[in-house]
Amino acid sequence: MKLIDFYIIKRYIGTFLVMILLFIPIGIMVDLAEKIDKFKEKEVPLLTIADYYLDFTWYFANLLFPIFLFLSVIWFTSKLANNTEVIAILSSGISFFRYLRPFLLAASFIAVFAFFAGMYVVPKSNLGFNDFRYKYIVKKEARNTDQVFLQISDNEFIYVNNYDPVRKRATNFTLEHFKGNKLEFKIHSERIRWIDRDSSFRLSNYSKRIFDGDRERYEKISRKDTIFDFEINDLAPVNYIAETLTYKELNQFIEDEIDRGSSLINNHLLVRHKRWSIPISAFILTLIAVAVASFKRRGGMGVNLAFGITLGFLFIFFDKIFGVLVSKSTFPPSLAAWLPLGIFGILAFFLLRHARR
Repeated sequence: MKLIDFYIIKRYIGTFLVMILLFIPIGIMVDLAEKIDKFKEKEVPLLTIADYYLDFTWYFANLLFPIFLFLSVIWFTSKLANNTEVIAILSSGISFFRYLRPFLLAASFIAVFAFFAGMYVVPKSNLGFNDFRYKYIVKKEARNTDQVFLQISDNEFIYVNNYDPVRKRATNFTLEHFKGNKLEFKIHSERIRWIDRDSSFRLSNYSKRIFDGDRERYEKISRKDTIFDFEINDLAPVNYIAETLTYKELNQFIEDEIDRGSSLINNHLLVRHKRWSIPISAFILTLIAVAVASFKRRGGMGVNLAFGITLGFLFIFFDKIFGVLVSKSTFPPSLAAWLPLGIFGILAFFLLRHARR
């Protein structure tokens, strides 16, 4: 049986690689056809475009990883079934669950690769991919710059009405310092600007109210240079920053964002959960594909492929819908990342029971 195990593992991984090498150039050509006018309009350098499509390759492969894997398993397993190889294996006295073992071993190799790529390689590619998109393609801002409210420490909260990341300045700045539930002082400035040479802030029309029991002191000057426990870019980090961080960096970033009371914290938590859920999907989708494609059907491989494409895009659909719910509501990020796997895990259980019979 070891020879058959090696045969199945080789076919599994080989077909998966062929599927990726087949679809990635198609994805690049479709994306290039869609964006070539903007490249010409903005005179994007050829080398910059080449770097973008190198990053796009990792982004595209990671995005459609479940579909590529699912279709590749259905494709080569259907060929095994049509050549009666599956019947020969099972007729030799091998149980169906023993027959599954090489598939799961191959899925383990791909899942481990997807895990490390998702933790360390894809984030760096996402940085280049998103930076390019927001610089040359996407018209909307990459940051939430209006009415920014942050908790920068256990005792301090800041607010700005509007932040300009290019000029590194903000308007209507307020800082409130609490001791327990008691407000100790409040700083207000009409404008705040970052001074690079001094690594400090310059506040215009600065005022400070200090509360001491029943007494109140008031300070006001036209300009004040000072430092705070935050940097100017902390006011409005780019929306996609979590996607560009390695796992260790992401954990630290999420801790900092929780302390600051970031409005995007659920999106960042969703990114972290998906770093784990995407590799796990390799096992569930493999089980479904093997259960569906291991036996001959009327209509041959076409029926299996149609079923596989439908289920694959349904998986992506659920994944995107739950992601939107996290962004637009209070839907739990953990549920959004793992619920599609739970649904398809239940489907895999029933399909395997049926296939075993």
